Amino acid sequence: MDLTLHVWRQSGPKDKGQLETYPAKGISPDMSFLEMLDEVNEQLIKTGKTPIVFDHDCREGICGTCSQTINGKAHGGQDRTTVCQLHMRSFKDGDEIFIEPWRARAFPVIKDLIVDRTALDTIMQAGGYVSCHTGGIPDGNAHPIGKPVADYAMDAAECIGCGACVAGCPNSSAMLYTSAKVAQLAVLPQGKHEAKARVKNMTDALQAEGFGNCTNHLECEASCPKGISVKFIAKLNREYMKAVVS
Repeated sequence: MDLTLHVWRQSGPKDKGQLETYPAKGISPDMSFLEMLDEVNEQLIKTGKTPIVFDHDCREGICGTCSQTINGKAHGGQDRTTVCQLHMRSFKDGDEIFIEPWRARAFPVIKDLIVDRTALDTIMQAGGYVSCHTGGIPDGNAHPIGKPVADYAMDAAECIGCGACVAGCPNSSAMLYTSAKVAQLAVLPQGKHEAKARVKNMTDALQAEGFGNCTNHLECEASCPKGISVKFIAKLNREYMKAVVS
């Protein structure tokens, strides 16, 4: 496959940045998208040019660091697929592909396709944990939890914090991310003691970091590589109302 890449290049957060065009020749349909970028970078290095800078780690769809906007869609727009799971057989010979970083005020560009997602860490640090003393490790059946509740918590816990929900949302909202972290603990016995403080603190951090508001476009759910449901946003809203009126 021979492709034409239009890649966002930006040397730093204060640089203006621009799209630059590169050929990608002889690409195997069996390559992952990141392997294709590796191949292009090797060619750039051979010709004395600066390689494209992009984030990656596990390359197994687990860590979420491979975040890129491909042809205007977070992670390429395929259902429940991260960039590292996106394969070149999804494209056709001769295609032009536009590759950009996440676009959100809360995610300033560090370089090229890498953005600073510290804002998501700040939300987690505001209350996405259980801090009360629980003693030693309890037996698995010490706190019986019904399967519907356990399944609900596990569905929320699937969030990998990649930020696709923010990149996909027209408002750059992080409500889906925050709600998944709140809902995961809100239904479990260990998380209920700090539930009120947690939801208020995390929501305050969400607003302070410059994310937009949720206006129910549902693009967050469509963009999420793990299929996190917007039902957790409803749960966040209910938890917040309980926290502020009681």
